Amino acid sequence: MEILARMRSAFDAQAETAAVRAARLMGTLYTELETAGVDEDAATLLLTRLLFLLFADDTGMWKSKPDLFKNYLVQHTTPGSLHTDLTGLFDVLDTADKDRRLAADSPYAVFRYVNGGLFDGTLPLPVLPPQFRAALLEACEFDWGTISPAVFGSMFQTVKDKESRRTGGEHYTTEQNILKTIGPLFLDELNDRLDAAWDDKAQLTRLHNDLGRLRILDPACGCGNFLIVAYKEMRSLELRLLTRRRDLDQMSGVRTGKVDRSQMTLDVTQHVKVTLDHFFGVEIDEWPARIAGTAMLLVDHLANQAMEEEFGTSPDRLPIKIAAGIHRRNALRIDWATVLPPSDDVIVVGNPPFVGRKYRTPAQAADMKLVWGKAYNVNLDFVTSWYAKALQYFGHHRGRWAFVSTNSISQGEPVPSLWKPILDAGWRCRFAHRSFKWTTEAKDGAAVHVSIVGFDRGRTTPRPMLWTYPDGPGGPGTLTEARTINPYLVDGPVVMVTKPGRPLNPQMPVAGLGSMPNDGGALLVSPAQYTQVAADPVAAKYLRPIVGADELLYGKKRWCLWLVDLDPADLRRSPVLQDRIERCRTTRLDSRNPDTVAMAEQPHLFWHIAQPETNYLCIPSTVSESRRYFTPAYFDSHVISSNLNYVASDPDGFAFGVLSSSMFMTWMQTVGGRLESRLRFSRSFTYDAFPLPHVSVENRSAVVAAARLVVDARARFEGQSLAQLYSTAMPAELLRAHEAVDQAVDAVFLPSGSFASEEDRALALFKSYAALTARR
Repeated sequence: MEILARMRSAFDAQAETAAVRAARLMGTLYTELETAGVDEDAATLLLTRLLFLLFADDTGMWKSKPDLFKNYLVQHTTPGSLHTDLTGLFDVLDTADKDRRLAADSPYAVFRYVNGGLFDGTLPLPVLPPQFRAALLEACEFDWGTISPAVFGSMFQTVKDKESRRTGGEHYTTEQNILKTIGPLFLDELNDRLDAAWDDKAQLTRLHNDLGRLRILDPACGCGNFLIVAYKEMRSLELRLLTRRRDLDQMSGVRTGKVDRSQMTLDVTQHVKVTLDHFFGVEIDEWPARIAGTAMLLVDHLANQAMEEEFGTSPDRLPIKIAAGIHRRNALRIDWATVLPPSDDVIVVGNPPFVGRKYRTPAQAADMKLVWGKAYNVNLDFVTSWYAKALQYFGHHRGRWAFVSTNSISQGEPVPSLWKPILDAGWRCRFAHRSFKWTTEAKDGAAVHVSIVGFDRGRTTPRPMLWTYPDGPGGPGTLTEARTINPYLVDGPVVMVTKPGRPLNPQMPVAGLGSMPNDGGALLVSPAQYTQVAADPVAAKYLRPIVGADELLYGKKRWCLWLVDLDPADLRRSPVLQDRIERCRTTRLDSRNPDTVAMAEQPHLFWHIAQPETNYLCIPSTVSESRRYFTPAYFDSHVISSNLNYVASDPDGFAFGVLSSSMFMTWMQTVGGRLESRLRFSRSFTYDAFPLPHVSVENRSAVVAAARLVVDARARFEGQSLAQLYSTAMPAELLRAHEAVDQAVDAVFLPSGSFASEEDRALALFKSYAALTARR
């Protein structure tokens, strides 16, 4: 089973190293084509064709003898004629044997008819540099059979990027990550069924028939990675099944007619039920769609080699008669049923593009509005359009579907907009991976925080499977069987958090954004500017410290001109004030926002003023996902809080204690949105909606006393910022103070006992939310 082993280990260290070299070889070829003036589309098509030929040489596709393409290059091409030699070869590969008019000694005669569209159409090429032929011959010396077709797309993406070509970038998504999606969606179940049917011919036959009915659709297929891995795994499973059926027949001596079925060497091809034409993809761009189709042909060839090694024969795919259905179309603008009619046997899977509101193009926004219709929510991520399309596609059919998505699908305001139609249509969350890092194998490769969610309908088995990442998004996942996976990817009640308007628990103070300058920097004073402004005795009277995100967390210094009590006579005596206020006026007049323009009439004031008149609690708008506790702090009313923080009145420290607890941090991690990977504080969803039950006088006193311990512990580390104090290694005294807060706040939710895990905390929070909102 050497070929099968090669397929299964395509992403191990040795294969990764080979992929790097392959990318460099392709990168060199692409660079030479650029030098020759070949445009991007033609270069990509040429390299796709050459990749097919190189792969065919090294994997026995020609049947007659190995290295046909290499030998053709060496013996029948020259640097000056290579461009016409290649186009001549391509024409022959696209011509059926009956239509060929070749001399007996033609160097093209040994090549088989390929068909399948890969070599269809004329590809005009200019004279290619001699270095291109040299690089192509060097590529012939590489063993392309060691490269999984699943990396071809990412390899081509690397080839097209000049910086990646210089570093030889190894940009491809790991097979392990793809299996996190297709495994729990359908593949694990198929493997379990095979194990259960191992000694039962009837069950094996039933499984094989079911396997042959499955259809896989990736409506955002890119270069086909998901389709490639799914096809490879399904062919591997089918091979195990056929091998076991042969062995069972051999043990029982079964013969079919004149054919000894225990050998299955003459008719094994008739038993293959997993075929390329059961796999479908939709891709908006031409070159990834072309690569996806080619890569599927190549992984099919590898699967056939594995079968031939086991049975002595396999399907001969040349000329190509069946291929994957890769469609170059905009998946959000078509009816998916025109690509593949929906049925209970269809599985939809993929990794659609992530584009947040801030980065969407007008065309993408238009696509979203078309898909969502009246239910469009501007805060939904672009990826959610594929969810809406999946609901439309399946209609009343069961099927299954799963997408890799930005973790925003289970966070913050958009959750009800996305999840309510899914749940109302009768779908259940079959499995989920909570937020984790989705990485490539590149050096300094991109890593985004994603969630994977899969759905089925009308099923109660298997139990929903939930992967959590207790050590953070970059850590290993922990698998648990869930009763129900709710929209926040928690094993708990199905609730959807909405804006309550005020804190669910009226014992919590109202919080609001701090003051917003909206001044183009004119009213703000940096450390570098402080000396100049303070030297003006009039302006100095109005200098006040201001706390933004960095000042709160890192202890940085910044000031502002707080001119709510500006004496008009002072303005006349201060060139600094005159200059700053005029700059603010000009900035606001240049704005496209009418509200900002209106405030140009009061250029000495912050655009929005929300400064408390007494000491206040300053609440950061974000916190690192690596911090164990949230980091609010107290400030004197003389210190201005900017709109990068929230402010609340908290005279006894009760709110500080609640926000400093693990229960609140769990709520933020579970329900709140994120800014990149950082946890985002939301007044509506993480503060007002925090489901704090009614707190007794005794419990409130305990929370207040514990909060004082945290304040006192921080004071003992004067000179250290909150970022330093709340790093991975918190001072023991501060940690003990927070543990006291946890004990006091936990007692509000759980009067006896303690929480064993973050999952238990999340469950208690959702139960409390359900109870509090049921009474509203």
